[in-house]
Amino acid sequence: MSDTVYLTKQKMVELEKELEYLTTTKRIEIAQKIADARSHGDLSENADYDAAKEEQGLLELKIQKINFMLSKAQIIKAGQFPDDKIYILSKVKLKDLDRNEFVEYTIVSAEEADFLENKISVTSLVGKALLGKTLGEKISVKVPAGTLNYEIVEISKS
Repeated sequence: MSDTVYLTKQKMVELEKELEYLTTTKRIEIAQKIADARSHGDLSENADYDAAKEEQGLLELKIQKINFMLSKAQIIKAGQFPDDKIYILSKVKLKDLDRNEFVEYTIVSAEEADFLENKISVTSLVGKALLGKTLGEKISVKVPAGTLNYEIVEISKS
């Protein structure tokens, strides 16, 4: 399995800005919290110190994760994929055949998935089922809540 992390240029910039903030401003804030808690005396029974150290550990994990993603990142653009089939960065309009309603999704990498923005991951159950499909095809996807039945009514680039 490839370790490549596929990101849009926008997401790459967001991650770089977040990393800059975390490694500078946030590290300084947490170091100050630790110093303040230390000044209160006995560290063995100091809840503020323990909380600040835990926050520091979580921050360092987040920094490591972002560094890893950026080190493995490959920038992708919607224009590099044809729009005759569904690929990553395709925007798809689906007809829910059971409810007679329409839904729209943008297929993105796992790192960019955001259900509230209708961005679903290529690794999600629906995302996997859609990849490589063409206009007019019907799919059935088993999800924890049951089976979803869709017809692909539109494919475009995001």
